[in-house]
Amino acid sequence: MNLDELLKEYSELESQLADPAVHADQTKARTLGRRYSQLTPIIGTYRELESTRDDLSAAKELAGEDESFAAEAAELEARIPRLEDRLKHLLIPRDPNDDKDIIMEIKAGEGGEESALFAGDLLRMYLRYAERLGWKTEVIDSQPSDLGGYKDVTVGIKAKGDEGVWSRLKYEGGVHRVQRVPVTESQGRIHTSAAGVLVYPEAEDVEVHVDPNDLRIDVYRSSGPGGQSVNTTDSAVRITHLPTGVVVSCQNEKSQLQNKESALRILRARLLVIAQEQADAAAQAERKSQIRTVDRSERVRTYNFPENRISDHRVGFKAYNLDQVLDGELSAVTQALIDAEMAEKLAQHS
Repeated sequence: MNLDELLKEYSELESQLADPAVHADQTKARTLGRRYSQLTPIIGTYRELESTRDDLSAAKELAGEDESFAAEAAELEARIPRLEDRLKHLLIPRDPNDDKDIIMEIKAGEGGEESALFAGDLLRMYLRYAERLGWKTEVIDSQPSDLGGYKDVTVGIKAKGDEGVWSRLKYEGGVHRVQRVPVTESQGRIHTSAAGVLVYPEAEDVEVHVDPNDLRIDVYRSSGPGGQSVNTTDSAVRITHLPTGVVVSCQNEKSQLQNKESALRILRARLLVIAQEQADAAAQAERKSQIRTVDRSERVRTYNFPENRISDHRVGFKAYNLDQVLDGELSAVTQALIDAEMAEKLAQHS
């Protein structure tokens, strides 16, 4: 989309958002407002660039009569490349999901109980990171392990401001490897195990329509660590989406209805990703780092406890503050991944 089209769209959005009738539909108003916020820095930078060019032209004309305008012209001339560079960055196509909240699944993999404990460490890291940014978190479903870790845990993370959670946590998908002495290790030997992370942009109802006729819903008794029953009623819910074969289970809530709603929420997020991948083959390439099997060899990041080191293998990021990262100080890691993606996009559009 070129600048003329963006200017036209921005003007139309201003008119729509000024119409009180639009705000009667909160979902539509939120969607329009989000797009308006996305375009505002682009249009603002473009207008500033055009104004600076006009001022430069005027200053050059007046410089022959007044030397002070020559200095002003030099200053304006130096500002233009900076504005052009900023506009170039802003015009790089954005990920359409960047403003979305997310659903994240963390799954224990190879390594047995130690892997489940590490999955719990990752959950705590993401919860603390979200807390630092003022985001709201909710554990939607979990399967605890005997020693206090998680075989599988699903969490929803919602942003409060304009910046979506997806824009910062979409890179977390993949296999996370840990190197440390497990609590179950009596000889003090370092073990390597892994946990898998999957990240989905959360889908709104209007984006993904789920036909009830396409669902098979099974109910069963929920279970806790070791498989023991923790509920005397069939409150756990398993939903199978027949057209795609996607299966979602939820047992965290005591109410069968609440578990069903949580399972549908996860199902919509998964179906949104499938729909986007089918609509845009490039999306599949962007998500190739997402976990396929929780195998140590497919790692995206390593957490080395003896060296207090964290390494992201996709961008060569390395730091020796693993204790702080696991306490939620994840910003340097995520920023390195954001910068790498931006550099790649700039290279593609240069």
